[in-house]
Amino acid sequence: MRRERLLELLERGELRQRLEPVYGDDAAEACGRLQELVAEYADVFPCDGDSDTWLFSAPGRAELGGSHTDHQHGRGLAASVNRDTIACVVPNGSSVIRVKSRNHRMAEVDLGDLCVHPPETGSSPALVRGIAARFRQMGRAIGGFDAYTTTNVLRGRGLSSSAAFEVLVASIMNHLYCAGSLTPVQTALAAHYAENCFFGKPSGLLDQLSCAVGGVIEADIRDPESPLVRRFPLDLAQRGCALCMLDDQVSHADLVEDFAAIPREMGEVARCLGRQFLRDVRYETFLEAIPRLRSLCGDRAVLRAYHFFQEDRRVPLQCQALEEGDMEAFFRLARQSGRSSFMFLQNASNYRDSAAQPLAVLQALAEELLGGRGAVRVHGGGFAGTVAAFVPLDLLEGFVQGMEAMAGRGICHVLNFRSTGAALLVN
Repeated sequence: MRRERLLELLERGELRQRLEPVYGDDAAEACGRLQELVAEYADVFPCDGDSDTWLFSAPGRAELGGSHTDHQHGRGLAASVNRDTIACVVPNGSSVIRVKSRNHRMAEVDLGDLCVHPPETGSSPALVRGIAARFRQMGRAIGGFDAYTTTNVLRGRGLSSSAAFEVLVASIMNHLYCAGSLTPVQTALAAHYAENCFFGKPSGLLDQLSCAVGGVIEADIRDPESPLVRRFPLDLAQRGCALCMLDDQVSHADLVEDFAAIPREMGEVARCLGRQFLRDVRYETFLEAIPRLRSLCGDRAVLRAYHFFQEDRRVPLQCQALEEGDMEAFFRLARQSGRSSFMFLQNASNYRDSAAQPLAVLQALAEELLGGRGAVRVHGGGFAGTVAAFVPLDLLEGFVQGMEAMAGRGICHVLNFRSTGAALLVN
């Protein structure tokens, strides 16, 4: 769509109905955000009003179950949420991709050079280059474009702002140059490849799947090249609860080594048992080998492996509870997951500074306010970021007020699920 025409329609609110399948009741607010996005694009990439302009969105995600199971080819439960990263995009007719995110430096990638650049590790250019490299490996067309992005996904807080960005870039390439022929799972795989092989973070696949597919998903990643993904409807409000993300206001962006230690240690246990991933190890074999594993891998690695086996078993039980409408069973399983993260996975703190354990404090305060109802668990990768609280609706107002009184204003975010994943909004 021509840029001038797009701005006119956004300003008059005439795209609201078109945006409702993605944004629901937030469509009017989305129109305002997108209008601002298109105006800011023109400040960064000067262009005329006839420019062929596209708008895209990719949501953040909430992890509902399966903490650190995906990188061991396990099972996970997650949902896309009503926080997203949006992009205004114009094809530039060149072999260069330029992506500028608000308050961040320009990521510029020449498509003639799609090798890994070690100095780019941990940066946006690495992600863009890696996704383009994956498209080329798949035999897909790629080309240059200019993109400007903004986000309301909390950065470095466990809501997968990085996965949202990755999936957004993959979705742009898919629609601009592949006629949208890649499935959401394929775009998730391209984004995951870039994060692992170019960005340098040894994460699992659940985050990218959640952002790309959308809705509430159960993912079985026994075969990471062909994951089994099942979507099912879940309206928390209809089930009488809300999802609150409690933000410790400490970014986990500089904790890559803490995250990396978890798959590394789990992998050490698996290799000692003759397998590459724990999903391929029999639980009984693991239990029998614990004395030897403690000597070879250390106690923390054994405890983290134990967490994997227990957590991987919990995910199907959580799905069953949700399908049957048994929220008390779901809450019980979510509380078990939170305890396992503390005791066995040990991702509630990096423990380098024993005086600073904000996630643990938030979890303790939330459990106190809930009084045995609902559930609380460390969210996402852990170490810093957010705690997830499932709060009965009759407690919600008091819970939010109590958390902010005890832990600070603005730390409690009430989220809704989003039914769609990465989306082309306007073209």
